[in-house]
Amino acid sequence: MAAAAMKGKLAVAVTCALLLASACHGLELGYYKKSCPRVEAIVRDAVKKFVYKDAGIGAGLIRLVFHDCFVEGCDASVLLDPTPANPKPEKLSPPNMPSLRGFEVIDAAKDAVERACPGVVSCADIVAFAARDAAYFLSRMRVKINVPGGRLDGRRSLDSDALNNLPPPSFTVSQLIAAFATKGLDAEDMVVLSGAHTVGRSHCSSFVSDRLAAPSDINGGFANFLKQRCPANPSSSNDPTVNQDVVTPNAFDNQYYKNVLSHKVLFTSDAALLTSPATAKMVSDNANIPGWWEDKFAKAFVKMASIEVKTGYQGEIRRHCRVVN
Repeated sequence: MAAAAMKGKLAVAVTCALLLASACHGLELGYYKKSCPRVEAIVRDAVKKFVYKDAGIGAGLIRLVFHDCFVEGCDASVLLDPTPANPKPEKLSPPNMPSLRGFEVIDAAKDAVERACPGVVSCADIVAFAARDAAYFLSRMRVKINVPGGRLDGRRSLDSDALNNLPPPSFTVSQLIAAFATKGLDAEDMVVLSGAHTVGRSHCSSFVSDRLAAPSDINGGFANFLKQRCPANPSSSNDPTVNQDVVTPNAFDNQYYKNVLSHKVLFTSDAALLTSPATAKMVSDNANIPGWWEDKFAKAFVKMASIEVKTGYQGEIRRHCRVVN
């Protein structure tokens, strides 16, 4: 009996390790297997329709889960609209407004899921599943992530929380490592998740002052390219966007790391990855070893998607993702 019990404990420990501790947070693979067996297929179909029309939506969904999980944990708090009782939710915070995208995909997926299984699936799980699927399609099926379910939706959403928790593009490598550490993520997780900058676009205001108006290590030709597309002083009425990865802008691949090595990245936080020997080595490995980054990203994603999840009485399953019940 003692041996059997020990074997069982080891099996649980191995499961937790494989899921990067998400099973230990109340999450599990196939969480809706009985209560809503088609949920993941339904979400994937919704994501596919949008991403194949506009790859930028896929990039938005990947960014959406990061911006959700770093603020109040992975609880769909970033989806909540302003109300008279809460006029300034997370989505109106400067890191999210007007750049965060993909809300309409979550709405469409939630509507389809509710028709199949009313009141069963949380918006937080849909956000995680949708980001996983966006990565899958944009990587041409190379990034395959096993995402557990079981998150609940939160009721708190404040713009100040987003400002206080989301690392800005001006961060140094030590600031980035510290910010990720507060969420239970290590330096390698930070470097690997930064690779999501291989897709999507950025407003000029996010990098002009740090990278073009001030001395930086940015490649001269790349800087001139950006200056042709960005005003010297971006404003709310004149703030164009540019691709974060100009080489393969719609492909979820390891090109980002090659861009970091050639000093052709937009943000100070991107360039900062070369300022530490440890993170610079990670950048080089992700750039040069085939399949290395894709595998690392899948693991880091699961770890990130289990940050401070709400279970039990901590949250709810919203009927509509933009408002609390």
